[in-house]
Amino acid sequence: MVKAIVVMGVSGSGKTTVARLLAERLGWAFAEADEFHSPANVAKMRAGLPLTDDDRRPWLAAIAAHIDAARATNKPVVITCSALKRRYREILVGSRPDVALVYLKGDYDTIEKRMAARPHHYMPVSLLKSQFEALEEPAADERAIVLDIRRSPEELVDRLELDPCLRRDDRAK
Repeated sequence: MVKAIVVMGVSGSGKTTVARLLAERLGWAFAEADEFHSPANVAKMRAGLPLTDDDRRPWLAAIAAHIDAARATNKPVVITCSALKRRYREILVGSRPDVALVYLKGDYDTIEKRMAARPHHYMPVSLLKSQFEALEEPAADERAIVLDIRRSPEELVDRLELDPCLRRDDRAK
């Protein structure tokens, strides 16, 4: 049974919107990966500097710990995380059979327009190129559910609710 769902994609792909709506529909907890960043990471991104693997390591460890806590207490969670590289996803999902991966896939132009429309987010549009350069799309063996972001958030969540990988009997009571 799935106890955690990681919603991944580049900045501006709609992770927060889709994950929050999915969590509401499932009756699960919601967690935003941005809240796990250190103040130094946020300052670096605000300055238009991409994060390094060293910057991300403690952030990913904190997200993985949150996922493990949800699994241990049987309180399912939908959590966002860019999870751009396979090695990041191995930290978050790895050999956890009860953690599902949802990839919000979109093209550069669509996402750039979205990012430009959210001026109060600390992630500037100037970092989008580095996000796409770092992105390693999930391989088939990662069993990711891939969704096209050109659909509305409601349509994406409808699709997720029907996916056999996300069993309906896992809903919180």
